[in-house]
Amino acid sequence: MNELLANVFSGLITDENDSHYFVQKNGFTFRLAKTEGEHQLGEAVEGFGYVNQKQELAFTTVIPKSRIGHYAFAEVKETRRDLGAFVDIGLPDKDIAVSLDELPTMRELWPKKGDRLMVSLRVDQKDRIWGTLADEKIFRSLSRHGVDEQKNKDITGTVFRLKLAGTYLLTDDFYIAFVHPSERYMEPRLGEQVKGRVIGIRPDGVLNASLKPRAHEVINDDAEMLLVYLERSAEQKMPYTDKSDPEAIKKMFGISKGQFKRAIGHLLKEKRIKQADGYTYLISK
Repeated sequence: MNELLANVFSGLITDENDSHYFVQKNGFTFRLAKTEGEHQLGEAVEGFGYVNQKQELAFTTVIPKSRIGHYAFAEVKETRRDLGAFVDIGLPDKDIAVSLDELPTMRELWPKKGDRLMVSLRVDQKDRIWGTLADEKIFRSLSRHGVDEQKNKDITGTVFRLKLAGTYLLTDDFYIAFVHPSERYMEPRLGEQVKGRVIGIRPDGVLNASLKPRAHEVINDDAEMLLVYLERSAEQKMPYTDKSDPEAIKKMFGISKGQFKRAIGHLLKEKRIKQADGYTYLISK
């Protein structure tokens, strides 16, 4: 059975009930939901074989883009500390686990619900289907070569690799971009979708990018940075206010006390935050 799982094959419809057809292949019987279309007994049908959430052999004619030997982005539905991340590859009754062994060592850099990971599938010796992350070679094969005309252009992309030297992302128009730690306020999560701008082009065609704002955008983006920091904080608060020490602010956020106070003032005016007892709190909408 192992060779049938997470693969596309043709099987023969041998039986049916009110809700399912039963598709046979190599002595194994898979369930095909009748909601996918009408078929006849004895008909050969092509589809994708897997084990559903109820541990039943299942079959779908809606073939997912992620499968053995094929990579595609899949949305993260949840994470579990003991297993890893679960992604939606398009199966009606099954999310696929990406092992914690493939995720960052630092838990705070794990993807969150709504992020996306580029995965293919593998099947272990116990017939369990796992998602496996694309490596840099896969992203390189998908990417285009950057050109000088892209300098200062805005980009959006998905983070696919975290390194001490910096962050790599694949832009929505299929360029690889590199963000040096000095060009970001906080390290993005694996699978996070971020916005930035091109600040240079490497000889190998990789874009050098910044997640920091342009000079004329600084006040608004400083405020956005503080909101992101508060949203990610465990209790959605921070021990920094407009009374905090300038050096502490500079060390934590990389901005001056004046910039910090302007950003805080903007957020207070917008009623996005409040301050009390030496803390700044996020006001939930």
